[in-house]
Amino acid sequence: MKSSKEIIDSIKSSINEVIVGKEEIIDLLLVSLINGGHVLLEDVPGVGKTSLAKALSNSIDCTFKRIQFTPDLLPTDLTGINFYNQKISDFEFRKGPVFTNILLADELNRATPRTQSSLLECMEEKQVTVDGHTYNLDKLFMVIATQNPIETHGTFPLPEAQLDRFFMKIRMGYPQKNEEFKILELSRNKSNKNTNPICTKDEIIKMQSEYEDVFLSDDVSNYILDIVNSTRNNEYIDLGVSPRGSISLYKGAKAYAYINGRTYVTPDDIIYLSPYVLSHRISLKSSVRYKGLDSFSLIQEIVSKIQIPLERI
Repeated sequence: MKSSKEIIDSIKSSINEVIVGKEEIIDLLLVSLINGGHVLLEDVPGVGKTSLAKALSNSIDCTFKRIQFTPDLLPTDLTGINFYNQKISDFEFRKGPVFTNILLADELNRATPRTQSSLLECMEEKQVTVDGHTYNLDKLFMVIATQNPIETHGTFPLPEAQLDRFFMKIRMGYPQKNEEFKILELSRNKSNKNTNPICTKDEIIKMQSEYEDVFLSDDVSNYILDIVNSTRNNEYIDLGVSPRGSISLYKGAKAYAYINGRTYVTPDDIIYLSPYVLSHRISLKSSVRYKGLDSFSLIQEIVSKIQIPLERI
C-alpha cells in the first residue's frame, strides 16, 4: 500500500506528463486540494489553465465537470432546478454541475454578479440551497476558476467577498523556450495527453484530515499574524487581509509541509505561500495602481520586512 507521500509524488508525475514546466504550479494546486480550498487561475488564454484542471481530475478517480461562464448563465444553471415530473406527478430536483468533485469554472468573470454569487454557498459551506431546501455537496469538492486579466470587455470583476473564498490566486505564466519545445513534441501524439487515475477520492479525503496533524509552532503562528496585521496598517493598502486569510495561510502552510513529506512547518513555508494566499485578499489604493505596483509583489515586500521567528530566537 502506497504512503500519502508516494501517492502525491505519483500525482505530480502524472500531471507533469501533460503539463510541462509547471512543477511549482502543480505543488500549489495540490496544496489547495489537500487543504480543501479553491483556486483562481488568472492568465491569458492558451497557457494551459484548463488542461491543468483536467489533468488533476484525471489523476484522481473522481467526477469532473466544466462550466463555461457567459453573461446569460443563470444561477440555476449551476446549482440545479426543481421541475415538475409528470410521471410521478410531483416536483423533482435536477442537480446542476456543481454536484461534482472538481469543478472547472471557466472564465468566471464573464458571468453576472448574481450568477457569481451562487457559488459562494457552494465554496464556503459545500452545500446548495434551492427553493428553501438544502442539498449537501460531496466531501471532496474543489472549484478551479479561470479568468483572463487582459480582456475586460463583457466581464464583471469578482467582488472582494467572492475573491476571499478562493484559497489561492495563481498565474500560470508563459513557458520557457525549452519547455515549449516539449509541448510541441507532446502535441504530435495526442494519446500521450491521457492520464490514468493514481488514487481514489477517499484517499484524498483521508489526506485532508491527516495534514492537520502537521506541527506548527506558536512562533510561526505569530509570524503569520505579523504578516496579516502589516497588511492592515500599510500605506498602500486600502483593505487588509481578513481573518479568513490568516486561517488559510495557517492551513496552507501545514498542507505544503505535508505534501513535501514533513511533519512540521518552517518560516520558509510561510514566506513562499504568503503572496499566493494573501495577494488577492487585499485592495490597493487607487494611487498605488497608477504606479504599477501589484498586490503580489507588495505582499512579498511586506513579508521581507518582517522579522523571521528564527532570528528572534
